[in-house]
Amino acid sequence: MPELVSYKKHGAIGVITVNNPPVNALSPGVPEGIYESLLKGLSDPAVKAMVLTGGGRSFIAGADIKHLGQQKSPVAMKWRDEMERMEKPVVAAIHGFALGGGLESALCCHYRVAVPSAKVGLPEVLIGILPGGGGTQRLPRLVGPKTAMELIVSGRHVPAPEAKALGIVDEIVPENDLVGAAVAFAEKISGVRPLPRVGDKSDKLAEAKADPGMFDAMRKKIERRARNQVAPYRCIDAVEAAVSLPLEKGLAHERALFDELRQGEETGALKYVFYAEREAAKVPDVPRETKAQDIRSAAVIGAGTMGGGIAMCFANVGIPVKVLERDKETLDKGLAKVKRNYEISAKRGSMDPADISKRMALITPALSYEEVGDTDIVIEAVFENLDVKKEIFKKLDKAMKADAVLASNTSTLDIDAMAAVTSRPAQVLGTHFFSPANVMKLLEIVRGEKTGKETIATAVKLGKRLEKVVGVCGNCDGFLANRTRIPFKIEMMALVEEGSLPEQVDKVMYDFGYPMGPFAVGDLAGLDISYATRQRRAKEDPANFRADPISDALVEAGRLGQKSGAGYFLYKEGDRTPYPDPEVAEIIQSVSRQMGVKRRAIGDEEVLHRLLLSSVNEAAKILEEGIAYRSSDVDAMWINGFGFPRYRGGLMYWADHTLGVPKVRDTLHEWYGKYGGHWKPAKLIDDLANAGKAFSDV
Repeated sequence: MPELVSYKKHGAIGVITVNNPPVNALSPGVPEGIYESLLKGLSDPAVKAMVLTGGGRSFIAGADIKHLGQQKSPVAMKWRDEMERMEKPVVAAIHGFALGGGLESALCCHYRVAVPSAKVGLPEVLIGILPGGGGTQRLPRLVGPKTAMELIVSGRHVPAPEAKALGIVDEIVPENDLVGAAVAFAEKISGVRPLPRVGDKSDKLAEAKADPGMFDAMRKKIERRARNQVAPYRCIDAVEAAVSLPLEKGLAHERALFDELRQGEETGALKYVFYAEREAAKVPDVPRETKAQDIRSAAVIGAGTMGGGIAMCFANVGIPVKVLERDKETLDKGLAKVKRNYEISAKRGSMDPADISKRMALITPALSYEEVGDTDIVIEAVFENLDVKKEIFKKLDKAMKADAVLASNTSTLDIDAMAAVTSRPAQVLGTHFFSPANVMKLLEIVRGEKTGKETIATAVKLGKRLEKVVGVCGNCDGFLANRTRIPFKIEMMALVEEGSLPEQVDKVMYDFGYPMGPFAVGDLAGLDISYATRQRRAKEDPANFRADPISDALVEAGRLGQKSGAGYFLYKEGDRTPYPDPEVAEIIQSVSRQMGVKRRAIGDEEVLHRLLLSSVNEAAKILEEGIAYRSSDVDAMWINGFGFPRYRGGLMYWADHTLGVPKVRDTLHEWYGKYGGHWKPAKLIDDLANAGKAFSDV
């Protein structure tokens, strides 16, 4: 087994290499190994400079989260500061990622070189902490406090060329010769004195004196997206300390803030989410070594909103994709919308305008099934009608090459029924993208009864390449995500029928941490869309159809949502703010009377608990049935598919940590007695409560 850290001389340059796969995290033993190697180079008169780099696919991708908060060795506490003060130059040679403690280590080197594909960043805020290895004190000295705040509070990964422009990286070196180029750079600067130490810099801090209100301005700027959270504000506090305190005192202040955060509820929840998102793609009976196809080409059936968005997902990562439609006019219209979406992204600054033509060149129009037959995977993305989808799968089975994967983007329909009309059910599965597909992070992979393990492994690998959070579940009506969401939707309308109003429900959920309330989301999507779906389902499946008389009444009154200026809320021209409308209250009260419901005042806590506990109960039933593999999978999907606030850990984590299973059980039994229906408690909840266990044990 190779050493965690190796040291080798290249002429007059000592090269220190971290070998701690998969990402060279700063696990126990790594800081000690680096420090020991630094001392070797320092004590060797033949060594003029040193290079610090990472073996494998990355520089140093940060601290090991598993060891967060554990007592560090004396060396681990001091090695970076001592490296910065050394009298021989140290050059950080960066490829892959230099994140968190990795970038903090690089900032303590005297120089930094990177390959063009490398990325750097301080993403600690994403797990509820702040950079605790000097990042909040050194980065402002290098790039200025304003830029440092923006990078630290967002946690974003900065591409190497941008890092060079900001001054984080000193030189971009060839992709295929990092160590050689770093050694040459080290030889070039080996005699330069005094050594440039980031901790000694102060000129960039002067911008705060010219703009003393920048810190409060940043606090104001993040108010909406950081509400209910602590870490983003502590990051700003720490950067402010870099301006007002000398380095040593600033580092001590950073450490105190770090210690405060790491013990908080927010950090516990966000660490849990970090692992939940990685676990969700794992299937118990699909071994890690299962062979997965390398998807080099794709096809999408349908150029509508979903089909176009899915095509963009492929083009965005460089995979050629064909888009099939039934006629040229519909196809042209769909591809024109894709181009408009790219143009909007470029206008907002989220992509390079030069990339529009490159990505559009990867998207090829097609008007026949024969044209898409040579691709590695095809994803059907037409409207939700099982008979239509089955006909498409019959055609795909004939047209597609023998080893192609056939997938459906259905959000609710039976994957096994589609697989049954093909001669290759082992190669059929669901790939449920969330809308808009090119924006939403979740990809729900649905395993049919006969879906093969290699097919699942292929879809998981593809999802990760598409930069999605991948979750795998079994086949049932609505799968995991939408099936657990249905009770939430039923309850939001039941609450309004019984006495709430849309503005109360939305305020409760917004204050809880959702980016938008559920009624405002409905207005954004368009009430006519769900109205048409209800009309169809009432005819197709009357036994399982649940009416929504309030929403129907609004649509029939011409209130279609934002597009018509009125839905559950009223909208002013050019303003997307939802305003309560007395007309809606009148319609709701009228419908309640027609239903024979005596309206009552409903408290905010009841609103929150009825919305969420109805879904917790359904999730427990799905876990009982084996449709979901882990309760944490529910959390990963709710966060990335429905906007559940990350810092609350997800639906099941919230239930565990806010109420506890016994309280959940008691509430469900109480409401089942009052309301019946979906409030019947899952057997799993009774079993867990009786055994003194939590959802996290499942």
